[in-house]
Amino acid sequence: MDLRYPIGTFEWRGEVTVEQRKLWIQDIEVLPSLLAAEVNGLTDEQLDTPYREGGWTIRQVVHHLADSHLNSFARFKLALTEDNPTIRPYEEALWAEGADARLLPPDVSLRLLAALHERWAFLLQSLSDEEFSRTFYHPESGAVTRLDVNTGIYSWHGRHHLAHIRGLKERKGWS
Repeated sequence: MDLRYPIGTFEWRGEVTVEQRKLWIQDIEVLPSLLAAEVNGLTDEQLDTPYREGGWTIRQVVHHLADSHLNSFARFKLALTEDNPTIRPYEEALWAEGADARLLPPDVSLRLLAALHERWAFLLQSLSDEEFSRTFYHPESGAVTRLDVNTGIYSWHGRHHLAHIRGLKERKGWS
């Protein structure tokens, strides 16, 4: 198994159906509670264990999810209010090395994710087909991304990092 991509990479081709969007939105909606269930009760030593050699610690993964999903929510709002805006990339690896990501208790980001995902899921459930077809431009990848596909990317992103934590716990016998 590839510890870096335990559920594989995100791939999508073709049209995104309403049914698929609903599944992705549900993933986004439930991620905070699933994540909290996985990390609650872990010791600081466990939280500071990398999920793989050279990877982030569980603590950093939790804070990364908050950082990443805050950025994504802002990108959704930009795409909904501007015509194909150019989004601002950020150095996620450097963000994960900040004191807040390395030292702060994960419950801070768990609370942030709970509120953010409640709002994000509400927004996503309210969007029309036309709004889901809106786009943004990512200058690093050179890609134009539709909001419906980006919903899938962040459904995958949450499940991807949840699998990192679950896999480490299973390998270590912490489950």
